[in-house]
Amino acid sequence: MYPLIRFAKEMLKFRNAPRLAPTGTHVSTHICWPWDLDPWIELNNGRTLTLFDLGRIPLASRTGLIPILRTRGWGITVAGNSTRYRRRIRAFQRFTMISRTVGWDHRFVYMEQSMWRGTECCNQVLIRSAVTSAQGIVPPAEVMAAMGHGPDSPPLPDWITAWIKADAVRPWPPTIPEDAKLSLPV
Repeated sequence: MYPLIRFAKEMLKFRNAPRLAPTGTHVSTHICWPWDLDPWIELNNGRTLTLFDLGRIPLASRTGLIPILRTRGWGITVAGNSTRYRRRIRAFQRFTMISRTVGWDHRFVYMEQSMWRGTECCNQVLIRSAVTSAQGIVPPAEVMAAMGHGPDSPPLPDWITAWIKADAVRPWPPTIPEDAKLSLPV
């Protein structure tokens, strides 16, 4: 189930927080609850991705993006991600989430988020997101202009541009292995 109560709490908690620049950093603290756990009594990998919403959406609000989305009838979606898991987060442990927009290209906005226990990074995700309209993807330069900012992105770090290039050669749709074709509905 989506953590709607936690989401509402985060939005309320940060409703009067200082505004952030498009590439500003949002920091929040959270607890790993029993319903976040997998069978190994640690934060479930899928739940980790869901919990990152608790940093990304307040970040969008603090940068002024949410009112622009509402006014223009735009939406926002995750168009891809790459996640690195390194340390366990166990039941009832507190962790800090750091969320920031790193930059954008002609179609997508790239965000980096991480979860920390003290000075130890537990996981990190690179999110490729898109602002959408009824006509399709809204160019990030147009989104930035609507927010009152310049259209130019800061330079993307090498590791992000390498991921963009690698993902561009990934086949889509994926090839279905021969032994799986028998299981597909007709």
